[in-house]
Amino acid sequence: MASVGTKAPDFALPASDGRNVSLSEYKGKNIVLYFYPKDMTPGCTTQACDFRDLHEDFSGLDTVVLGVSPDPVSRHEKFIEKHTLPFLLLADENQEAAKLYDVWKLKKNFGKEYMGIERSTFIIDKEGTLAKEYRKVKVKDHVQEVKAFIAEHLQ
Repeated sequence: MASVGTKAPDFALPASDGRNVSLSEYKGKNIVLYFYPKDMTPGCTTQACDFRDLHEDFSGLDTVVLGVSPDPVSRHEKFIEKHTLPFLLLADENQEAAKLYDVWKLKKNFGKEYMGIERSTFIIDKEGTLAKEYRKVKVKDHVQEVKAFIAEHLQ
C-alpha cells in the first residue's frame, strides 16, 4: 500500500508508446503519477489537457507525468492523438497499479454501484519516495496545485 514517506510501489504496465513502463525507470526524476477513471470523458479530458498545458513547466521541474487508467493502450493512443498529449498513458486493465495505490474503489453513480478508479494523484521524488498524495481529486485547479507542490518541496 502506498503511503507518504515510504518507497512508492513499483509496477510495470503497457504504455501508449508500445513498451512496458515501470516507475523505477524514472529514478532521478520527480514523477507525477495520476490515476483517472476513463479516457474521453469530460473530467478526465480536462485533467489531461491541464497536464498537457503545463507539460513544459513540469519538464523544467525535472518531473515526468504519467497517467494511468483501466483503458487499453488502443484507447489511450486515440486519447493522446485527439488531445495532443505529450506524456505517456499507462494501461492498467487488471487494476494492478490501482490496487497498489488503493485507488480501485466501490463507486456510486445514479444509484448504481460499481468498481472504478478514484481520481488520485501521487508525487514521487527523485529517490522513489512518495512525497505527496491527493485523493478524491477535483479537477479544477488541481494541476496548478501539483506543480506548486513540486516547485516548493522538490527543487
